[in-house]
Amino acid sequence: MKNTLILSFIFSLSIYACSQAQVKPNILWIITDDQRVDSNGFYNEIVTGEKNSPLGYVSSPNLDRLAKEGIVFTNMYCNSPACAPSRSSIISGKYPHHSGVYGFEYFNAETDFFDKTLPQVMGENGYETSLFGKAGYRNKSIKKNVKNEFKGFYEKYILDTELSRAGHTDWYNPSIFGKVNGRPAKIDARTEFFYPNGEKKSWSRQKNISEEELKIKRQVEKELDILYAYTKESKDLIIGGVSPMPANKTLDANILTEYISYLENENKTYQTLQGYPMEGVTTNKPIFTSLSFHFPHTPVMPPKEFRALFTEKIYRIPSFNKEKELSKLPKQLVDLYTKLKIDGLTYEEKQQAIRDYYAFCAYGDYLIGKAITAFKTYCKKNKQEYVILYTSGDHGWQLGEQGIESKFSPWEFATHTTGILVASDKKIIPEHKIYKGLVEYVDIMPTILAAGGIDLKTAELKFLDGYNLADVCINKKNERDYIIGEINSVAGPRTYLRSKNFAFSMRPRPLNGNPGGRYVPNENIKWGLDAPREEVQMALYDLRNDPLEQNNIANDKKYMALADWFRIKLGAIVLGDGRIESNWKNKNDYKVSNFAKGSHDRNLDIPKNIIPKAK
Repeated sequence: MKNTLILSFIFSLSIYACSQAQVKPNILWIITDDQRVDSNGFYNEIVTGEKNSPLGYVSSPNLDRLAKEGIVFTNMYCNSPACAPSRSSIISGKYPHHSGVYGFEYFNAETDFFDKTLPQVMGENGYETSLFGKAGYRNKSIKKNVKNEFKGFYEKYILDTELSRAGHTDWYNPSIFGKVNGRPAKIDARTEFFYPNGEKKSWSRQKNISEEELKIKRQVEKELDILYAYTKESKDLIIGGVSPMPANKTLDANILTEYISYLENENKTYQTLQGYPMEGVTTNKPIFTSLSFHFPHTPVMPPKEFRALFTEKIYRIPSFNKEKELSKLPKQLVDLYTKLKIDGLTYEEKQQAIRDYYAFCAYGDYLIGKAITAFKTYCKKNKQEYVILYTSGDHGWQLGEQGIESKFSPWEFATHTTGILVASDKKIIPEHKIYKGLVEYVDIMPTILAAGGIDLKTAELKFLDGYNLADVCINKKNERDYIIGEINSVAGPRTYLRSKNFAFSMRPRPLNGNPGGRYVPNENIKWGLDAPREEVQMALYDLRNDPLEQNNIANDKKYMALADWFRIKLGAIVLGDGRIESNWKNKNDYKVSNFAKGSHDRNLDIPKNIIPKAK
């Protein structure tokens, strides 16, 4: 009798746990890589009335359908226009100046200012967390003999890099390490392409390669119609071509395959594409998955089935007046242009770059459609509610605007993206809704946490810099006048602020590189406010007159007072309102600057007398 009662009690507990799990919705967060805002028809239709981009034809039927099911955010902005710092801001819920991650430096989660990550908080609140595809942030333990670790990140994961190393991809760019003069060093960097018959063709990217490899290189370049970037710094960057693999065998297709296998192997162990055992989805727990596709990141090589749909399309090439635009840019932005420019490409090469990019995005839409179908099928089968958040890129991408094809810049197409938030319960997230106010990537973490029923007001979540997007849109809470961001890659440190009418950027720190390298953390921290005006290298655009940001007016007599006002506003925020700079090689080698605490009030009270009238 006693044993029967115990078993009955255990059974009741398990039933209770199951019923509790169903209260929380399953959450799927889809993020792409380097996807610009106008690659999505739903966005273009909302903003311009036409599904095509202002440059020409795009195709996104699956995301167009998803957009109708929930809320579309038309003015979403990343907080850093590069993969690693942007993804770090998302997973930490912090601006770069609060997380200490400004570029591609490795950070460690062992510092005492590092708070909990998005998947960590979700896991602590009953969610099974998983990641399929690109992680992108660069967490590295400072402990000896410990490799890059995901502890405190995702419970179950299959990375794009794992798939690539194992050959489950259409391309890979491995680095080969060895010893030079007895010291560890990178001794080769290669380009590899994989074919359906199991063949691999590759060559070294070193300056001097063998005649045999050079022959292979030229053969593959012709076969795959490879188009390289223009500059010396980007000479191996593939910005156009066709994948050697069919649509179901590319790197992104294999990311999707792994995700679907996880969903289909409920409560059991299965073999991944790499042949190792993995636990499938646990049906009595709510799941939070980051599905992180690699497209349309370089190499931009859509499968031929999708490329064929774009081959005959003619696109408007973004206008760029080299002499006029560059003459008004500060040196730092001229340097950025010099390293990323594509104006040396021919007209046909520029057409190919744009066509292949949009074709790659169309292919990605096809994969996203399959992922959404699989996720909804799983939820329906298990009678569970769901939430889907789609983020168009970890940042944007320029296709010739300002003369460049890349990211890394403070300009519109490198920072502006879009998002969709959908729920099976329309009482929580209504359908057919559009929010045109400004939102930021630091809002992604609190939005997902709130969707999972987590109270954002708890003391342990005070570090969050963003807001729950559902609240912002539905209840009109926490609206803001501007967004901010920062990066220190390619041309050195650059911080930016964007509002409805103005776009401003400046150099906040005097030296390139990372803290702990060329300078002491927070050394000379007020430089961006105190240095001579010309050294801060400001850029200001009046979006009322110049929405394409082609005329820097920071040094125009009519706008100088306004530019100086933005310098003080933005400089106070990123330099004096909780700025952290860390030497990540050590555990707690950092400084915090709070000389202007509270400056980030999200309000722009610009004196009216310094705002010139719009033309």
